[in-house]
Amino acid sequence: MTPPPGRQGAGGPPAGTAPGGAPTAGAPGRIPVTGPGGAPPPAGAPVTRPPAPTIAAPLPPPPPPSAQTLTPIPRGAPPQGPTRIDAFRGERRETVQDGRTIITEPGRIIIRDPSGMAIVRHDELDRFRYGARDIRTQQVGGETRTVVIRPDGSEIITIVAPDGRLLRRIRRDPMGREIIIIDNSYRDPRAFGGFYVDLPPPIVRIPANRYIVEADEAPPELIYQTMIAPPVDRIDRRYTLDEVRYSPNVRMLMPSVDVNSINFETGSWDIPPDQAAKLQAIADGLNRAIQANPRAVFLIEGHTDAVGNETDNLSLSDRRAESAATLLTQQFGVPAENLTSQGYGEQYLKEQTQGPSRINRRVTVRNITPLLNGGQASLPPPPPGTTPPR
Repeated sequence: MTPPPGRQGAGGPPAGTAPGGAPTAGAPGRIPVTGPGGAPPPAGAPVTRPPAPTIAAPLPPPPPPSAQTLTPIPRGAPPQGPTRIDAFRGERRETVQDGRTIITEPGRIIIRDPSGMAIVRHDELDRFRYGARDIRTQQVGGETRTVVIRPDGSEIITIVAPDGRLLRRIRRDPMGREIIIIDNSYRDPRAFGGFYVDLPPPIVRIPANRYIVEADEAPPELIYQTMIAPPVDRIDRRYTLDEVRYSPNVRMLMPSVDVNSINFETGSWDIPPDQAAKLQAIADGLNRAIQANPRAVFLIEGHTDAVGNETDNLSLSDRRAESAATLLTQQFGVPAENLTSQGYGEQYLKEQTQGPSRINRRVTVRNITPLLNGGQASLPPPPPGTTPPR
């Protein structure tokens, strides 16, 4: 199947080539996102264009929330459930649907496209139940609405379509005033199956160390400035959350902060107390950015090195990203509704090696607000109760 066009008026080179026709580095399914040795790309360098998926059928939905997911967790409660990937290997089931390989395991579904692209999906409600007073669900015209009620009476409303797509995420204060944080009701007809956009690679014109910022070397002010930085290239339209999650060159329109100083145990996504403090500067930057714009949305990405099973790495990276997002909320007070998480396994290596690599085992933080709203992130937030521009 021929991939769809990218943005109108931006022809771009074919997948797997750089501008001018030069081949890009990296094997299919493993996309180098930086220069040699793990350094960020130099100013003006193109980011690699990954292979497009070959199957345009809508993605299978993530596993539905369980009764446990809909049960509030008291503040201060210890972590619940397994924290190691070997707890799930024996429960995986593999099928083929619409030409894709589908792997299910507790809390996750992994989709492998024949092109080599692999996607992991999970339900995010688990992050929202910490400290909640009550959680309610209701069916409205085929949509599922989950309302998380917090002790102060505020509510986080998540509306999901019958096919599992997130439609909206809304914060309602105790006075009933609402702010729409995520609105996925718009779907561009050019999107490939509604989840992938084949954009040409962005040209990075800002300094390399401002495009990919290393958190352990950056002062807090630089981390904050990166979290509110504008896109590196023009944004032509609004993208849905799935398009952002699963379209690498859409995400790469935004600068990012890499955190590879958290030392996870092998096969585990638990963040020990002695490692949690390493997220302090990240949390401070996030809270400051969200205070300035209550509609800001940040993607917490999980990445692994190329050691081990690819399925394990994809699931592990997704659970590590979720673990980092959870800790940011529980320990540092970052609003859960302003975060979303996604794992990419070993698909986007900073250092091109099949061996162990600390810089490949990382969490990345990226402001995706301009991608979701079409570049309106620089506008001040509307007054309470006002629907943001569509």
